Amino acid sequence: MSGQNCLVANDWICWDYVTSRSQELTDATVEHVWITGASVLIGLVVAVPLALLARRGRRWSASVLTFTTLLYTVPSLAMFSLLLPVFGLSAALVVTGLVLYSLTILVRNALAGLEAVPEEVREAARGMGYGPGRLLWQVELPLALPALLAGVRIATVSTIALTTVGSIVGKGGLGNLIAPAVNSSFKAQVLTASVLCVLLALVADLLLLGLQRLLTPWTRAGGRPSGRGKGA
Repeated sequence: MSGQNCLVANDWICWDYVTSRSQELTDATVEHVWITGASVLIGLVVAVPLALLARRGRRWSASVLTFTTLLYTVPSLAMFSLLLPVFGLSAALVVTGLVLYSLTILVRNALAGLEAVPEEVREAARGMGYGPGRLLWQVELPLALPALLAGVRIATVSTIALTTVGSIVGKGGLGNLIAPAVNSSFKAQVLTASVLCVLLALVADLLLLGLQRLLTPWTRAGGRPSGRGKGA
């Protein structure tokens, strides 16, 4: 009865809500994870070429950084409305919007990482016969990883938060539970979905931190990963 009473009393903490809506919570969490993951991965694929374009010169850098910054200033409702004629009310609409938002962070960090590669390292690689493609993949990108992965961490956490906004088109993961619960003052649902969202952000950040340390072991010697602060 105590479990039922917490629902009747509309308590913030109600274990009966968790057990009775476990499938709904699981489905919302899975949707939240895949929307976030797809958005960050696609954003990363787009951001690296943009960063390579931006480092070609000051004019290119100003254009790319200004464009990606302007994208981030567009309100989510306006962004989704602009994309609606192309994607309709679908998950692709939310993913595309989140990709555009992630570019602000990812492009800046990728560019910071590439620019941090010492010129003498590039010259040494060219002297060993490295062409532009081999230089990029085997020298520049590995050395840019600390800043790039730091950007991925920031973009992932911010995208987890922004994914909830997708509830306005019914594709917001945990946001699909938070929005209606706020409107109906269903306290247990608001708190439970919000806590799950925070836990997702913490787990994702810890996993990406572990990946960053695994892929960039040379940064541990200095105690603090190089380039991390630049992207932030």
